[in-house]
Amino acid sequence: MTVHNPGMHVTGHTRAGASAPPDTGQRRAASIRDVARVAGVSYQTVSRVINDHPSVRPETRDRVHAAIAELGFRRSATAVALASGQVRAVTVLTSNTTLYGYAATLQGVEEEARAAGFSVRVGVLDNDTDSGIDRAVAAAVDGGGGLLVIGYDRIGAAALDRIPLDVPCAVAAENPFGSRPPRRPAVWTDDHIAAREATAHLLGLGHATVHYVAIPSSSPGSRRPTPRAAGWQEALRDAGVPRPKPCGKGWDSRAGYEAGVKLAKDPAVTAVLCGNDDLALGVLRALHEAGRSVPGDVSVIGFDDAPPSAYLTPSLSSVRMDFTGLGRAAFALLRQLVDPGSGETPPPVARPELVLRESSGPPGDRPSGN
Repeated sequence: MTVHNPGMHVTGHTRAGASAPPDTGQRRAASIRDVARVAGVSYQTVSRVINDHPSVRPETRDRVHAAIAELGFRRSATAVALASGQVRAVTVLTSNTTLYGYAATLQGVEEEARAAGFSVRVGVLDNDTDSGIDRAVAAAVDGGGGLLVIGYDRIGAAALDRIPLDVPCAVAAENPFGSRPPRRPAVWTDDHIAAREATAHLLGLGHATVHYVAIPSSSPGSRRPTPRAAGWQEALRDAGVPRPKPCGKGWDSRAGYEAGVKLAKDPAVTAVLCGNDDLALGVLRALHEAGRSVPGDVSVIGFDDAPPSAYLTPSLSSVRMDFTGLGRAAFALLRQLVDPGSGETPPPVARPELVLRESSGPPGDRPSGN
């Protein structure tokens, strides 16, 4: 792993001759050389059969077709494009195009790709079943060009695992805090440290502890917390204060509102860190309905710093994340794979920054008005 700046991390194989990615147990897609081995011919002969060249004997052609059927070989549009030197397209696989982090990452990809003369397609992973993800990945692969996965959630991570190893691919990933980085060239930012700093800030204001409204993990079933949850826990542990149980079961404002309704009932709750700004928006609404002022009764800090956060009432304190920069850097990693001679290097990504506004302050910072 190479650290390009305090806010961004890059991993993967970004130059010719790099070692192969670690074996994750994924079945490798059949190659043209596999077909040649099973059919007992050269790979050049297999290529001639695939391209309907007339100079192949019928019995040889039949053996090659039988081997293709046996192995489930699929002719990769990406491989054809690579061979012709005409790769000028990228397909972005994402489960969401409306949440701020996803949309801003996609914007960064599109901006960097356009500047490099690449077209951008978007494949929305709107079906979270195995068969639905398989269909979306197959359609993206068949379209040719490179693939870029926004892997912030379980569906994105599942799609990444299904992409054949011979297809050029990069990922904007969830911070792999405490675990093995993605097996593809990847870029992420250190939201673990950012969450720890935001929590420490609230504790430093005098709050007895900080509650957390969590975003889902990209690794369902894992007992390991997300990087943001881990940073929150670490700050509480270092301060020697009680660690409340995280709440929250989604990404959107509705999930934040449902968590906020429960938190608002507990008078001991005076500070809340939210896994994203959408959750924070729901928490603010729940607190308002319960008659608890912000920040007089409860301080709230969000995450991501979506543009509307500065214009809420009260304006929302939040951890600013450079998702657009992550998108640009992820495309740069992909371009290194499909166009090694481009000299492309990942552009810098801004370090996460805690932006303080009206929604956070010391306990009792304002009269509650009750």
